[in-house]
Amino acid sequence: MPNESNEPVYQSLYRFGVDEKRRVQIPAKWRPAEEGTEFALILWPHNGQPDSCVLVLPPSAFSELKAKIRAMPFADRKAEALRRILGEKSDSVTLDKAGRMCLPDTMAAATGITDKAVLNGMFDRFQIWNPDRYEGSRAGVDALAPDAFSLI
Repeated sequence: MPNESNEPVYQSLYRFGVDEKRRVQIPAKWRPAEEGTEFALILWPHNGQPDSCVLVLPPSAFSELKAKIRAMPFADRKAEALRRILGEKSDSVTLDKAGRMCLPDTMAAATGITDKAVLNGMFDRFQIWNPDRYEGSRAGVDALAPDAFSLI
């Protein structure tokens, strides 16, 4: 189901195998209509754990992030740290003709993604997790649920 920007809405939870080339299948309904669409991948922390998962941003979400980064002052040390972290821990990929995304070796290694992956939809973006790390993260998410629902 596409949204206003004609990008898919990333909903649900999927479990897929990862092949020897680190390719993970992307659900058909999550694939962009336009071939060659670039996704930004960022090693993302969770519950205080660095590099917990790979955050996948479609073009619109990545544009929003870039605009926020551009608006940060150059002389701000925190902004500089964030630019360096995100610059070092990000990459861009496109899907192959079979609808697979190839995870960069450094990201797969950092997140522990080897032969299986969990894809967690987050409406305007999604995450790719090592299944064990994903299950381990559930308690933290569940603990925040009552406060999180108050945001809507």
